[in-house]
Amino acid sequence: MEFGIGVIGATGFIGTPYRQEIRDSGDDVRVVALCARRQDRLERAGAEDGAELLASDWQQVVEHPDVNLVLVLTPDALHFDPVMASAQLGKHLVCEKPLGTDVRQARTMWQAVQAAGVAHFVPYWTRYVPAFRRARELVREGRLGKLRAFVYRWHNPRPLSMPFTWRDDATLSSAGSIADVGSHAYDTLRFILGEEAQRVLAHTKVVMPAKPDLGAIDLSEALSWGEEHQSSSQPTRKGTVPDYGQVSLDYASGMVGSITVSHASYLRKGFGPELELHGTLGSLSVDRIAGELRFADSPEPARQLETVEDSGFGNRFQKYVFPALRDRIAGKESLHPGMEDGWRVQIFTDAVVASAQRGGWVKLAEVADR
Repeated sequence: MEFGIGVIGATGFIGTPYRQEIRDSGDDVRVVALCARRQDRLERAGAEDGAELLASDWQQVVEHPDVNLVLVLTPDALHFDPVMASAQLGKHLVCEKPLGTDVRQARTMWQAVQAAGVAHFVPYWTRYVPAFRRARELVREGRLGKLRAFVYRWHNPRPLSMPFTWRDDATLSSAGSIADVGSHAYDTLRFILGEEAQRVLAHTKVVMPAKPDLGAIDLSEALSWGEEHQSSSQPTRKGTVPDYGQVSLDYASGMVGSITVSHASYLRKGFGPELELHGTLGSLSVDRIAGELRFADSPEPARQLETVEDSGFGNRFQKYVFPALRDRIAGKESLHPGMEDGWRVQIFTDAVVASAQRGGWVKLAEVADR
């Protein structure tokens, strides 16, 4: 099947590399329509892609007759309407995570996609990391026995001088670091463990000081500005969504675990394994950066099990997105992440937010029924 693609949020930190991958994916895919809020960027993108339509109104993209696949790459709070409109018009969908601002939106989107019978993909890229895929194989082979505990740490530090972006803003971001890297972490655990958490206990906080406020800039601009300006007299703005979160998870099987996620500058990465899995027969650690897996089945220190080469994701659309969509169009089962995964991860995200606000355990089933 050939795809005529419309991209909403076409020129931002996410949209720009995605469009490059689409252009490099072959003659059976083409960018037809683009939507972005900044005209100068939109015109450059249109020239790069050879797009027929350049619009500031996402509805024009969704309604374009030659568009049969819509990419929704906007801030979290702007996903719902384009997704619903695309589903109603029978357009296939790629929607960035988190799906929406809360579980109600995510459930409604998933139901709309199901009813329309359109193909769908949600970019939980972490499940494609070779070291995590190997960990999944070892778990399913029974190498660790019955899993009893895990520890997941994901620190994605941003520069101390980096300005305020929509990811710091509760009116646009679903739940800050919990919804951003936390959603990746939870989806990866679902992928490896094959089990949903039953309840969570969370502590979240904004630990970074107020940031320079430059207005509506994207992440790439914020990172570049932060590198060039180590100090600034700009007005500042405090983040309104957490940039740090620690979550305890409890499972019906008796397994327990913890996830720590952060975008704070102070929590740097590369100091230890990102993931530890502990079972009745052995324990496994996964160092994503080094691609190293270590194993222990006795009180002795863990030994290196293997190193998994990771040359990067490559062209994600060519390798994963388009094959996943074509599989779903053909009615095949797929291990690629889709809208149902987005909904289930949103249940986790909302439960974490509710737990942090309430100061106690929250059952995921309680949140799912909202």
